Amino acid sequence: MKSLTRKFRSQIVHGAQYRGYPIMATKGPFVAKYLDKIIEVMNRSLDEHPRTFAVRFDLQIPAIEWGLAEDRLIDRFISSLKEKIKWARIKSARQSKAGRVHETGVRYVWARELPQRGRVHYHFVLFLNRDAFNAIGVYELGRDNLFNRVLEAWSGALRMDVDDALGLVHFPENAIYRVTEGDVGSQDRLLRRASYLAKVSTKVVGSRHSFGSSRERRAARSRFARPRIQL
Repeated sequence: MKSLTRKFRSQIVHGAQYRGYPIMATKGPFVAKYLDKIIEVMNRSLDEHPRTFAVRFDLQIPAIEWGLAEDRLIDRFISSLKEKIKWARIKSARQSKAGRVHETGVRYVWARELPQRGRVHYHFVLFLNRDAFNAIGVYELGRDNLFNRVLEAWSGALRMDVDDALGLVHFPENAIYRVTEGDVGSQDRLLRRASYLAKVSTKVVGSRHSFGSSRERRAARSRFARPRIQL
């Protein structure tokens, strides 16, 4: 924590609010640029999908005998998950009588953490079109749902069998957020939950990034500052 606090000394945020959004004060302090990125990704998703479906989940690294390098692990996971989501929409289109379905962008933020007691793990928030995806599905192997797509993408990234990776993917309680353009309350609820990813504690400064997000060329409309709140 000390090294990360020193690195972002001018960007450390305390308190229960940031740019008009609620944050988890008890989990602070936070890194401002991480909070800004979470807000930006949510806004980009709402720009494209006024009805956004956001999901929180955690990815665990297996025990030390796993034996693979962690480099590019998240890249492999994201690439695989995107392909699985793309294929799911193609499959839905083929099954649709009209031959058309709602498409979805795939956006995300993630944080890598290493607690004093425990293994490396990643926290994720995934943003999709709510008209294309609106549920995680049953937590059961082999189902055609989002749970299995995340599990299969993570097991593939780890080079493990799906059965062996089952305990390494966790969807916490209240993992789903249905966020709507113009609905301040829904955005506040998501941002407060997602602010956990921006906390300073348990992050490690080193050769690997502690935080990442999807990238886009097109700029999102700025909604950082809310007119209803004096910053």
